[in-house]
Amino acid sequence: MTEPVSPRLTSLSHGGGCGCKIAPGVLADLLRDMPTGIATPNLLVGRETSDDAAVYAINDGQAIVSTTDFFMPIVDDPYDFGRIAATNALSDLYAMGATPLFALALVAMPVRVLPADAIRAILAGGEAACRAAGIPIAGGHSIDSVEPIYGLAATGLVAPQALKRNSSGRAGDVLVLGKALGVGLYAAALKKGALDAAGYAAMVTTATRLNSAGPALALLPGVHAMTDVTGFGLLGHLLEMCRGAGLAARIHSSSLPLLEQARQLATDGCVTGASERNWASYGAAVDVDEPVDAALLALLTDPQTSGGLLVACAPEAAASVLAELARHGCSEATVVGELLPGTPRVRVTATA
Repeated sequence: MTEPVSPRLTSLSHGGGCGCKIAPGVLADLLRDMPTGIATPNLLVGRETSDDAAVYAINDGQAIVSTTDFFMPIVDDPYDFGRIAATNALSDLYAMGATPLFALALVAMPVRVLPADAIRAILAGGEAACRAAGIPIAGGHSIDSVEPIYGLAATGLVAPQALKRNSSGRAGDVLVLGKALGVGLYAAALKKGALDAAGYAAMVTTATRLNSAGPALALLPGVHAMTDVTGFGLLGHLLEMCRGAGLAARIHSSSLPLLEQARQLATDGCVTGASERNWASYGAAVDVDEPVDAALLALLTDPQTSGGLLVACAPEAAASVLAELARHGCSEATVVGELLPGTPRVRVTATA
């Protein structure tokens, strides 16, 4: 961690990380009357199921996967901000089972406010994340902006038969979550000055861990669907899976992997505004069996910046999924629930 810049990055933005995302209910309303795009059989995945990336077949054995993701600072360290933003953007490719090829940088900076060295450090952090993924940043675009924004437009490659969508889960599949929850809570605590050095290190470690297991997971027999958990929280992205597949889901709250301080921070009220907007958008589609616990709801709706993969797989494939995630550094990966026949809703229970 380098010395914080002056002014602090998080003081220059009204939100941070994936908590900047437009709330799912508002976004659905904005897109409701959007005209249908040009129909082409080569477009294997478009916007119809709120998937993680667009996929375009270029021949029988190859498809291009394209995504973009950018946001405002979640941390004050510029190098860490760049690494987190780039890691998060690449996650959409991995969630489709794609191997990244290259990226373009998206840069919007208040050049009269931020020191040049801070902007260079943000760019260097993004380069470092892409280097860890084995790809170049081949160019990009920059503007002078009121708030600092950084991210990537990223391109990857996948065999169409290996492609994993968020909508292809099956009844009876178990749900595996690849990373611990709580990044948004940690970010809220950081902004309040309530996060200690160990907590900051844990937040940066998880948010800069690439979801590079995605391509290998896509090839495992029994893996049916994948997505990554980001700004809409675990419940929001699971509901997208449910709606796409026409299924219900059950989450076992006692099985959720959590960052060490996450539950205490939730109890202490270190909750983002995005968490509240998330619940307002989709809470009507969630049934909570146990007494409603504000801390539990905060954990389930917490916007995850560069969160983990959420994998729907046959029960007999779960051990292989967990082993592959562990091989890629996600040792906290856990089975957290299952997909069930029924109307697209999520039920939260204390135990399996």
